[in-house]
Amino acid sequence: MNRIMKKLLLLACVVLCVACKNTEQPQSMKMINQIDFSHVQINDAFWSPRLEKHKTATLPVCIDQIENQTGRIRNFENAAKGEGEHSGIFFDDSDVYKALEGIAYSLINHPDSALEAKADEWIDKFAAAQQPDGYINTFYTLTGLDKRWTDMDRHEMYCAGHMTEAAVAYYLATGKRKLLDVAIRMADHMMSVFGPDKRHWVPGHEEIELALVKLSQVTGEEKYLDFAHWLLEERGHGHGSYGDEREWNPAYYQDNIPVKDMTTITGHAVRTMYLYCGMADVAALKNDTAYIATMERLWDVVVNRNMYITGGIGSSGHNEGFSEDYDLPNKEAYCETCASVGMVLWNHRMNQFTGDAKYIDVLERAMYNGALAGCSLDGDRFFYVNPLESDGDHHRQEWYGCACCPSQISRFLPSIGNYIYGESNDALWVNLYIGNKAQFSVDGVDVTIEMNTNYPWEGKVQFVINTSKRLKRALRFRVPGWCKQFSIDGKSDGLKIENGYAVIDKWQSGDAFVIDMAMPVEKVVADPRVKADEGKVALQRGPIVFCAEEVDNPNYDALSVSDSSNIDTHFDGELLSGVQVIDVNNDGKVFRFIPYYAWDNRQAGRMKVWVGASPQPSPKERE
Repeated sequence: MNRIMKKLLLLACVVLCVACKNTEQPQSMKMINQIDFSHVQINDAFWSPRLEKHKTATLPVCIDQIENQTGRIRNFENAAKGEGEHSGIFFDDSDVYKALEGIAYSLINHPDSALEAKADEWIDKFAAAQQPDGYINTFYTLTGLDKRWTDMDRHEMYCAGHMTEAAVAYYLATGKRKLLDVAIRMADHMMSVFGPDKRHWVPGHEEIELALVKLSQVTGEEKYLDFAHWLLEERGHGHGSYGDEREWNPAYYQDNIPVKDMTTITGHAVRTMYLYCGMADVAALKNDTAYIATMERLWDVVVNRNMYITGGIGSSGHNEGFSEDYDLPNKEAYCETCASVGMVLWNHRMNQFTGDAKYIDVLERAMYNGALAGCSLDGDRFFYVNPLESDGDHHRQEWYGCACCPSQISRFLPSIGNYIYGESNDALWVNLYIGNKAQFSVDGVDVTIEMNTNYPWEGKVQFVINTSKRLKRALRFRVPGWCKQFSIDGKSDGLKIENGYAVIDKWQSGDAFVIDMAMPVEKVVADPRVKADEGKVALQRGPIVFCAEEVDNPNYDALSVSDSSNIDTHFDGELLSGVQVIDVNNDGKVFRFIPYYAWDNRQAGRMKVWVGASPQPSPKERE
């Protein structure tokens, strides 16, 4: 079945599914709707090779680990039989679901009958493992169903959430609803146990909330949206419990205060990101302005006081999350890959509410640096933790006992097309500059956009738009926060700029635009309250943060950048699959910097992002 036929089938399935319901979906209060990546074919010198590696390396590694190297798929087989041991950690089901979601996203733009057959095989095992009452979780099925729903931190709803996201993704990719029906039965089971006038529950690891919103949208059933909202409102009222005499840690679980009253961030970074995403999704459909106001003030705390230059968050390994404002150590930085992906997900949602480009600035920073570093250039090894300095003993691994990050990367990479374009009632929005051809409809008007660029190495973008008839929408091109000189068709003076977007009000089908963004090397000085970076600078060019590796720098201990340093940058097509490099010349001593995402892809050695900032010598010292 070709791609067009699959999409027609999908449309028919969605219409049928929604039409059979008597409920109406609430109107979203989002200003901007994303152009789904199923309408965006990426053809980009930077991203296309990574998407090919995802298909040929990342997904095969995940499948091999799940089926052959670990007991993750065997847990489902044993659960279906009702006998055998559970291997691994109690939340290992989630890795399988996330890998399946990655498979689904890959199938949307790259149909593969063998890969689809593998997904169907897994789904059959999931369905067979489901209990008659709809419950599905291999850990409790194999260790004692009598203990289910007794410990709020045993990730039952977390696993159910990732299953639901995978189910929705696979349904949208193929039109097949077997797993979607499994997810519906699990959601109905949960709602039979928890909710108003039933049992309290605070999911220890957020995820189910945003998954329920997706389920609500694809089924047309508002009850799943209501349940997501109820779960969010459960927080901060003393309901959290391990089910035994251990003392629940409310701050760690974002359970110390009702979500609308939150003023600061606490606890585990990934859980926090999923909480904010769930709040955003519920707010959009419940028209909850209080949720949005909460997230806006929390965004300031996260980004301006607790985010690394790479877009990473979570400075402490102790709680895999936050400690105190401006505590951003480099060597000890945790910066979990999943948390950087979470920053992409959350900031995308915040941009949809506001139309403010500052959120896409953070999204782009996290995507090109914190998240992309989580996967090797060959696509087969992964970082869980992403420090900004290393003694040479920190390396990517094939897999982890807690393998949330490899499976997270497997579902994130093929979905990057989600973040390029948006549409609202008055504009088409261009957020990211990635080579692609997009085809979609707006108000019955067919739109085709072609974007060609060598971004992020160059700031020139060629943009062509064609429509089947006149479309009364402005074009809004994001002016990145890092960009100090931005022009369209050679013009910078007189450009209409609103909330970080250049606005073109008058255009017609067939128009072509040339966008130019100056990309000098920028010496970044940290906030003086970040003690770990006092007296240091970092180098950034465009959206890319750079680092220095010992393999390139025999004089590694002397690394520094001064005001008088001669800085040269050029593209090296033979190095690290082709990267821009920065050479810093300090009186004949040359230090090389490479993109942070590409570090630890060669021989072991030390690395750092922040280096000493030597002051400019005085005239007397120059003599």
